[in-house]
Amino acid sequence: MELAQCLLPQLLVLLLSVVSAHSLNPTCNSNDNDSTLKVYHVSSPCSPFRPKTPLSWAETVLQMQADDKTRLSYLSNLVAGRSFVPIGSGRQIVQSPTYIVKAKIGTPAQTLLMALDTSTDMAMVPCSGCVGCASAGFGFAKSTTFSSLNCGSAKCKQVQNSNCLGNACSMNITYGSSSIAANLAQDNLTLATDTVLGYSFGCISKTTGTSLPPQGVLGLGRGPLSLLSQSKSLYKSTFSYCLPSFKSPKYSGTLRLGPNGQPKNIKFTPLLTNPRRPSLYYVKLIGIKVGPKLVNISPSAFALNPNNGAGTVVDSGTVFTRLVTPAYTAVRDEFRRRMGKKTVVTSLGGFDTCYTVPIGKQVPTMTFMFEGADLSMKQENFLIYSSTGTTTCLAMSASPSLNVIANMQQQNHRILFDLPNSRIGISAESCS
Repeated sequence: MELAQCLLPQLLVLLLSVVSAHSLNPTCNSNDNDSTLKVYHVSSPCSPFRPKTPLSWAETVLQMQADDKTRLSYLSNLVAGRSFVPIGSGRQIVQSPTYIVKAKIGTPAQTLLMALDTSTDMAMVPCSGCVGCASAGFGFAKSTTFSSLNCGSAKCKQVQNSNCLGNACSMNITYGSSSIAANLAQDNLTLATDTVLGYSFGCISKTTGTSLPPQGVLGLGRGPLSLLSQSKSLYKSTFSYCLPSFKSPKYSGTLRLGPNGQPKNIKFTPLLTNPRRPSLYYVKLIGIKVGPKLVNISPSAFALNPNNGAGTVVDSGTVFTRLVTPAYTAVRDEFRRRMGKKTVVTSLGGFDTCYTVPIGKQVPTMTFMFEGADLSMKQENFLIYSSTGTTTCLAMSASPSLNVIANMQQQNHRILFDLPNSRIGISAESCS
């Protein structure tokens, strides 16, 4: 796919890395190999979804916060072989992509840039003729291996909110002001060099609203129609990813599918299950350090509660970490104390701890402590800077009931999802 040339935005270095033309950037054309796929950010020069008109730093932050607010609402209401897949930047189909990978569907194969989503199960793809879709999507009529699934199929029975129009298995999904109509279909899905035959996905025929990722979503959740379930014999329900920094202009992250090639020296934390939200990856957060100090937070702020969905989830589609109000307030206050008497901006959108003078050596480290493993973060994982350096914000905010460990805080870490052993691994790894 040939991308137009675009100049590097001067107002935003951290969030919008738009540089030279796709044809001049060899990293955009590099091939996937083995079972590893490259990952790149949605605003990188390799992405056709980058903004056509560069936004200011404040405008971009506010837009990302709005997207996160919508996603948090979605999360809160949800009741082998080896494949190395490149990740760039890019959930259920109603969230703009943050991290995306190249996926090939059909025969002959058609390449789509699909959003990675650990909180969604079924893949959703805009199909040709889709009303309201942002791109032409998948030309299913051109694929000799494409087929629609009927209402009597076993897969149709696994779809929530499925219904029958004639004999076709169809579904309707609503999310905020967006709605999606799709038919259940199947075709061959290729990631890197591995092909999953007869992969079931939602072939989108109509959508309203603006939340649908342009070329669809690849679901990495824990449900029966997720990639993990449909490729269980190939990848043994195991995968990991390393998400590159927002400011990385390269297609430098990786999605590793299958147990082979995963890191050996990695710390694990138990994976928890919430029966009301079985697709989400719950973990046991036990504490947060700001600098060397363990912040005084009641264990109830982290406790898993199946009745209301409370607890802590690891999510690839949320940008900024959200902590329940008591935990966030305690972390924020300790961060402010360690920063000293600086001028604090009242707020920037949902951020309430911003500084208008240069900061540096006094910035403390921050660590999320899980049972058996820690996520130790550098400044780039929890501070967001304006390109001019005049404003810096703590990139976290409060949540009503759910703690979400978001992708900014996960950047440059290998996050390993090992479902057979019911655990998640965490280790530092540079992939920007």
